[in-house]
Amino acid sequence: MIKKFGLIGKKLGHSFSKNYFENKFKDLKLAEHEYQLFPLENISEFKSLLLREKELIGLNVTIPYKEEIIPYLNELDETARVIKAVNCIKIIRSSNDIFLKGYNTDAFGFKQSLKPFLEPQHERALILGTGGASKAVKYVLENLGIQVWEVSRNKTKENQFIYDDLNENFLKHFKLIVNATPIGMYPNVDDCPALPYSAIENDFLLYDLVYNPEETLFLKKGREKGAVCINGLSMLYHQADEAWRIWEKE
Repeated sequence: MIKKFGLIGKKLGHSFSKNYFENKFKDLKLAEHEYQLFPLENISEFKSLLLREKELIGLNVTIPYKEEIIPYLNELDETARVIKAVNCIKIIRSSNDIFLKGYNTDAFGFKQSLKPFLEPQHERALILGTGGASKAVKYVLENLGIQVWEVSRNKTKENQFIYDDLNENFLKHFKLIVNATPIGMYPNVDDCPALPYSAIENDFLLYDLVYNPEETLFLKKGREKGAVCINGLSMLYHQADEAWRIWEKE
């Protein structure tokens, strides 16, 4: 019996998930397992996907549906409920019903990849972006006792800034900066968040959730100033392994 897994999102050309899971299935000699990409122009197409792909038992979720998917699910695990964003779905099928449980493995992946690099000066963080991925980042940082401020194009709440607020003097107070936007992602590799990079020093830690390219312009500018720079690849491996554990064990 075929067991099918996949990824839903809008544009999936950048995805690493298909190769990663196909290699995992090959290494584990799981010949009956498949992983496919399912680009959805609109989240409303999700229901028909489930009905069409009857062997589908696990899904990853990427931009821009990590929040929009929630109304379609029957249950959220505690982490996903608090974060209000889902990037992993376990599909439980019975003879006449489909039960969908949502998880957030981004938080697990981000925490595992970040912790080895944290130093005492990283007590205050700026998160660039306010989408579904940024919610997992914020959840992790706050649980680690780090004070968090968000940067968005438009200010909508407290502890939030717009990019025009970020002058050199301001940035020196935030030694940890996380890019949780798709700015700089392939093919737009010449883009980077609008920061005063001259303020960055060697005690800064820059983390970019983007992993394609491996070194974004954001990270390149940080590295040139002596900062410790991490891309999203390690997070990706950790969150994918956690998704696999959920699909197989829970």
